[in-house]
Amino acid sequence: MEAFTRKAIQVIQNIPSGKVMTYGQIAAHAGSPRGARQVARLLHSMSAKYSLPWHRVINAAGEISIKDENHRQIQADLLRSEGVEMKAGKVALNQYRFDPGNDAD
Repeated sequence: MEAFTRKAIQVIQNIPSGKVMTYGQIAAHAGSPRGARQVARLLHSMSAKYSLPWHRVINAAGEISIKDENHRQIQADLLRSEGVEMKAGKVALNQYRFDPGNDAD
């Protein structure tokens, strides 16, 4: 496994309940600031294997990126069940964004 993949998995696994991170934010913390698409592919292919909280990852606009309406609704429901509020389809990043550098214990 590549170092970026290993680090990205760690970052995703550490997103606490009730918080979100963006694809680009995860990529930057994993060492590849321009690797947002790699994070998306990693989530698609490795979420089940590594029990990743995929639903806590959203785009830079605070929106769910999933195109399929059923899966989009599942992600929204999972976020709401953790206390993450969505208004007009967006998460308030200033309120719910997790920053491993500042928010970590």
